[in-house]
Amino acid sequence: MTLLLKNGTALIHGENDKVVPTHTDILIQGSTITRIEPNIAASPGARIIDCTNKIISPGFVDAHQHVWQTFNKARHANDTLLEYVAPGNLTSNIHSREEIFWGQLGGCLNLLNAGTTTVLDHAHINVFPGSSEVAISATVSSGIRSLFCYTPTLIVKSWSPIELHPNILEPWVTADLASLIKKAPFNSSGRVRLGLGFDGWDLPAELTQPFLDTAQNGGIDFLTAHVVESAIFPFRNVIEKIQASGVNFQKVLLSHATGISPEQTDLLVKNDFYVVSTPSTEFQMGHGRPVCFDDTVRSRSCLGGDCQSNGGFSIPGEMRLGLQAERGMRNQRIIDKNLAIKHVHRTVEQAFNLGTIQGARASGMEKQIGSIAVGKLADLLVVDGDSPAMICAAQNDPVASIVLFSTPSDVSTVIIDGVVRKSEGELSSIQVENGGKEFVAGKEVVDWGDIVKYILKAREGYWEGKFSKMDFKAVEETLVKAWALDGKLADEA
Repeated sequence: MTLLLKNGTALIHGENDKVVPTHTDILIQGSTITRIEPNIAASPGARIIDCTNKIISPGFVDAHQHVWQTFNKARHANDTLLEYVAPGNLTSNIHSREEIFWGQLGGCLNLLNAGTTTVLDHAHINVFPGSSEVAISATVSSGIRSLFCYTPTLIVKSWSPIELHPNILEPWVTADLASLIKKAPFNSSGRVRLGLGFDGWDLPAELTQPFLDTAQNGGIDFLTAHVVESAIFPFRNVIEKIQASGVNFQKVLLSHATGISPEQTDLLVKNDFYVVSTPSTEFQMGHGRPVCFDDTVRSRSCLGGDCQSNGGFSIPGEMRLGLQAERGMRNQRIIDKNLAIKHVHRTVEQAFNLGTIQGARASGMEKQIGSIAVGKLADLLVVDGDSPAMICAAQNDPVASIVLFSTPSDVSTVIIDGVVRKSEGELSSIQVENGGKEFVAGKEVVDWGDIVKYILKAREGYWEGKFSKMDFKAVEETLVKAWALDGKLADEA
């Protein structure tokens, strides 16, 4: 397939990640960008996309997401982190194979529709043998690029009273990972590949080492882990424990890194670890201030949405919130110290880069994605510049218009691997792959209208049959005691 994007304003990264809006055409042949220059003549059979009054942007990189959570959307509107654990994180345990498939597919398409072309999926949906493989089949079918991070998950033995399985690394978990390693990458182009998510750093080495060895010996080169230091959820010096474990992944990406000490920050930098901030979740759930604009870590930071279930699905939304929060909070710190107010040099370009080229860098994919250049993969967005939200903004400052004004509805076209996945504002039909046909009565192609029906039917069984009958408050109270959390702080949260 040959695509020709005509007459658009492309956001081209130059030296020092400077973004240069450039009026140009872009030629895509197969999965690759082959020419970037004005007035490219269309070859016979090429599909032409008119980009007049439109912005051509690198696809957004969501570097921290729990994609499976479709059925829980809007269920955590008033939850902080502790309140989220039981009705959010732990409900992966009540998903059937069918619910995993539709929850994962719905999550992927929600991200894709908003302009995310690459997602780093911290996939804590690993609740029975084969569950991650079901999620992978949905991911491949969606068309999104994914670093699917296989994650040992808290297993619920009993809900009433709540009892968690003491070992997240049962033998089947390591065997499951080994099986997936043999099958990765999961499609012919390598669009969906395997990473590792791990949060069991407090477990004894005799349990963790065989699992981590299986990952590294199998060629997995990417590790992600949660790091949140707070009064309620102290994760007890995770950075030190990762270093002490002796793991040697090409990339280590820490989610949040809120509340960590200067000593831990120094260790993070020394070990060349990266950080992903998720402003919407970090504020709503009480993690603390996003660190992505801190001088010490800004060059190794990126952005993610974290939980679609509480609204974290739009990378421009995370750009906007993170930037505005940093400006406001930095000025407040200056006031608190009785210092003269000075200009806070945090820019829309810095925010834009956190969601594009720096996300690619943090995931180890900078040579393939994250910016627009000849030879890179064609993961691109076409964003309307003449919509009610974007008119004049796009013409005055294309980068600022993306960060401050754009919405998912302004993303008219999404291209991943040279394939158009959203066109004229509508999601394209998907090819059901990798075992997904069992959930669609053998169909090979389904469109969004079909998917809506499947998701709502699966949600009804999930919600009416399981979720609505759970006493999550009792689960929360038991967890506070079991994890030796400060009850007073938990009540205040």
